[in-house]
Amino acid sequence: MMDKLDAMRTFVRVVESGSFSQAARDLNVSQPTVSKQLAALEARLGTQLLARNSRTLAVTPAGQDYYEDTLRILQDLDFAEERVAAGQSAPSGLVRVTLSPAFGRMLVIPRLAAFRETFPDVSVEMEVSGRHVDLIEEGMDVAIRIGRLSDSALVARRIGDMRMITLASAGYLARHGTPRTLDELSHHQRIGYVYQGNIVGWGFDVDGRQVTVDGGGAFRTNDAEHVRGAVLAGLGIAHHASWLFTDVLASGEVVRILDEYAPPAFPIHAVTAAGRRMPSRVRHFIEFLAAICAEEPELRVGDG
Repeated sequence: MMDKLDAMRTFVRVVESGSFSQAARDLNVSQPTVSKQLAALEARLGTQLLARNSRTLAVTPAGQDYYEDTLRILQDLDFAEERVAAGQSAPSGLVRVTLSPAFGRMLVIPRLAAFRETFPDVSVEMEVSGRHVDLIEEGMDVAIRIGRLSDSALVARRIGDMRMITLASAGYLARHGTPRTLDELSHHQRIGYVYQGNIVGWGFDVDGRQVTVDGGGAFRTNDAEHVRGAVLAGLGIAHHASWLFTDVLASGEVVRILDEYAPPAFPIHAVTAAGRRMPSRVRHFIEFLAAICAEEPELRVGDG
């Protein structure tokens, strides 16, 4: 059993560091030991977890699934040991989290009182920002990141999926008509989203091929809630996260369009810095974030 756990920890470190040699240094073992453990693990599972050659190392789809499951198992094991070592004491202290303004205000803040009732000795500090904060440099415990991750210095847990949809108010569509093709978008007012000074293009899937449409328009903003407000005000068509409009889509005030071209969902991860032992307060807060996504149909992993 200990050999299996060692192999699992080695695999997780290889994925997070992006190389066998770096994982060996981190774990204070030889590189041949890492290679031997990974080969034995793949043989036992009967599948390839890592695709590697002399230049590159990539995680296979099976490897990504195994990584996410293994990470949770190892975190749960560390948590159990921590609780025993702490004499079953309740978690306490400060959790510093960085997340986007809309996600924080619309999803986290309304549920935060319930979290604090369960863990009254845990305080929460939010760094509300649209930028990618350096967790170590800025002393953050956890960040919510959307999309593919490339930073090997992070430990990630997938907590949800973000789905991009195209939509407009019912009033706007009644006045200007409903576009049926992507080409027809150029004849409509578009509500643009600005990220780090650049207008974000609208991504679509056309017969398995990614197509990007200019996201510029008569109104643009760097704030998701202002996108929502502009849609409700009838300023035009937007291409944005579906969870931001759950209530007004249900009421019919806002209407989804061009669903046949909707792109694949973007994964949502709660990320922490690698190489740190995760305090129980941080672990519980990540569970809290995962529960938020699980409760929201538009954020659940794999739904839709």
